[in-house]
Amino acid sequence: MKNILVINSGSSSLKFQLIELPSEKVLASGLVERIGQQSGKLHYKSEAHSTSEEMAIPDHSVALKEVTRHLMHSEYGIIKNPADIPAIGHRVVHGGASFSDTIVIDEKVKTKIRELFSLAPLHNPPNLKGIEVAEEIFPNAKQVAVFDTAFHQGIPSRANRYAIPNEFFSKEHIQVYGFHGTSHKYVSEKANELLGKNDTKLVTIHLGNGCSMTAIKNGKSVDHSLGFGPVNGLIMGTRSGDIDQSVIFYMMEQLGYSAKEVSDLLHNQSGMLGLTGYSDLRDIEEQAEKGNRECQLALEMNAYRIKKYLGAYAAAMNGLDAVVFTAGIGENSDIIRGMVCKDMDYLGIELNEEKNAIRSKENRLISTEGSSVKVFVIPTNEELEIAKQTYSIVF
Repeated sequence: MKNILVINSGSSSLKFQLIELPSEKVLASGLVERIGQQSGKLHYKSEAHSTSEEMAIPDHSVALKEVTRHLMHSEYGIIKNPADIPAIGHRVVHGGASFSDTIVIDEKVKTKIRELFSLAPLHNPPNLKGIEVAEEIFPNAKQVAVFDTAFHQGIPSRANRYAIPNEFFSKEHIQVYGFHGTSHKYVSEKANELLGKNDTKLVTIHLGNGCSMTAIKNGKSVDHSLGFGPVNGLIMGTRSGDIDQSVIFYMMEQLGYSAKEVSDLLHNQSGMLGLTGYSDLRDIEEQAEKGNRECQLALEMNAYRIKKYLGAYAAAMNGLDAVVFTAGIGENSDIIRGMVCKDMDYLGIELNEEKNAIRSKENRLISTEGSSVKVFVIPTNEELEIAKQTYSIVF
């Protein structure tokens, strides 16, 4: 048995799991959230100890050091020293054209990840910081990178190319890369298990602070809503999703915005935050219930955008067996799921409202018996998928 530590550094959070493989037993898990905000919070859970603590967590370095402090605690810790963890798997959002597979990290890999900062400015920097801090704390452990983009490497050219001069693809590798691949891969495999077959046509919907959808045919990603960078497609917490390019030119040429200012606006100030003043969907749903029209409209826009992609992917695959909701919003917001699935009977989607309203951490079917397209809620487990890939490459 080997202890694999998985580190999933998001833009403002750090999720972790210590997993024993090949048994897949979770020894400890937790989340550090609100990193960089006035008051951060650490959640830690193991068989011996569970806690939630508020503290100042200015950056990802402090977050990971707090996690390690709990893992090696003299009373309730899981490990005695860093040598008890031989391998660490890291989620890295953007692998560009350089990485199509899981890889052991060395200085060249870190340099490449750094070069891709501009394509995933919210994620690749904290991903790399997680790697560097882990190298300091666990100097003898193999550090492994698992890329969000890897699952989407097989998207066919008709779907992953942009209609710009060919040299931008051949020389600069500008194309659709796709993201959240670890999550989409995991939940699609679980959906196939529930369906009892692998020759399926699925649309997986990953809804968190970042959001994406994937068309998956026979286990392979064939189209995806995010592209060269993780800002287009669906409306997200702070990211705009799809926008007419003319708006960007207008902002720069007529309103005097610099390229950096536009990038910051589209990544950090747009999406649900720009529409409502809130980036957390729970706050938006609460305000919408109180009659806040801006929040009501934002929810309508969010669901409408998902509907459009759902219809497009059903057309692209010439059919649809199941729809899968996953990630924080997808797993917990019955409101968004209900709005997305409403008036979708033409596609054969019929939601069971009672099942949709149930909160659970289990894989579950929320469509009616008569629905020709199954609708599932499947909690994602990117950490387990990362651990399995790390184990396979190191051992």
